[in-house]
Amino acid sequence: MIQTNGKKVFNQIKLKAEALFVTCEYLMQYVTGFGPENGAVLVDKNGVTLFTDSRYIEAAEKLFAGTEVTPVLWAGRKVSDILKDYKIVAVSFNETSHADFLKLEKIGVKLVEADTTLFPLMETKNEWELSNIQKACEIAEDAFNELLPEIKEGMTEAEIAALLEYKMRKLGAQGTSFSTIVAFGPHAAVPHHETGNTKLKFGDEILIDFGCKVNGYCSDITRTFLFGDDGKHEEFKKAYQAVLTAHELVKEKLVSGMTGIEADAIAREYLKACGYGELFTHSLGHGVGLNIHERPSLSVKGEQVLCDNMVFSDEPGVYKAGEYGIRIEDTVTLQNGKVKSFMSKTDRNLIIL
Repeated sequence: MIQTNGKKVFNQIKLKAEALFVTCEYLMQYVTGFGPENGAVLVDKNGVTLFTDSRYIEAAEKLFAGTEVTPVLWAGRKVSDILKDYKIVAVSFNETSHADFLKLEKIGVKLVEADTTLFPLMETKNEWELSNIQKACEIAEDAFNELLPEIKEGMTEAEIAALLEYKMRKLGAQGTSFSTIVAFGPHAAVPHHETGNTKLKFGDEILIDFGCKVNGYCSDITRTFLFGDDGKHEEFKKAYQAVLTAHELVKEKLVSGMTGIEADAIAREYLKACGYGELFTHSLGHGVGLNIHERPSLSVKGEQVLCDNMVFSDEPGVYKAGEYGIRIEDTVTLQNGKVKSFMSKTDRNLIIL
């Protein structure tokens, strides 16, 4: 069942504008539950209108039957005609190009920003959104568990990424949250390594950062493990345990009311005490939703207060250039003031295949 946020959005936006007009896919997805290419959404006191083309109109009419959203064909309609009856219209300043902004201004309406209304609404998820993220996490974990016994020496990073993405699709994902990262050996020391054709060999470390989408909502997970043990990984194993402890400390100590700075410090201070402070080179986490990276930010600059029903990543890491990289990541939320992980099917302890 589709769920729309149009009425909720308008109840907030009406304080500053007569209507909301969005053309960004993920914002259309948030307002209506559906984000077609080259479309637009108008929200006003009369309801929600989705403008789309012939590729999507039939599906949209079926999808929105009985809801607050009215799909109409975009063809032949000018934005000036759609907005001619309004004096003040809210648009996303962040997601509107300068060229499009100038075109809208020429129509003669006063444009006000919608972002300070939309983005805070998007930060806290409702039950339907949380259920989609939960499903996306379950699919990602199930696919990973299916993948492990199929990993063989001589496979390339790209082959493993493709196999994992196939499995997520087969299990019901709409697609990936982002391009899957598979890194062997020292490649893992680059946090966002570009997956390539390096072949797997015995004793290699493997880092896989991946996720998938359900109804537009993302999952994000990273697991680091070994392909056999050649007896040369004592330093790696020590660092792995430190990262795992930092990851679990966040789940234990992070509570609603903390800022992103305070959350980041839980992991950062522990890794610093273990001697890995300079090797933790990115933030603890980021918001997860319709976008794989959104607010809130759990970082040294993350001043935002964290609250229940926010969804974000818990992903401390240690990266030693030219040698190894370790990241352990769950998608988590805050419920009743405490961290609840969406990940329950995969082992965070060090796996040696």
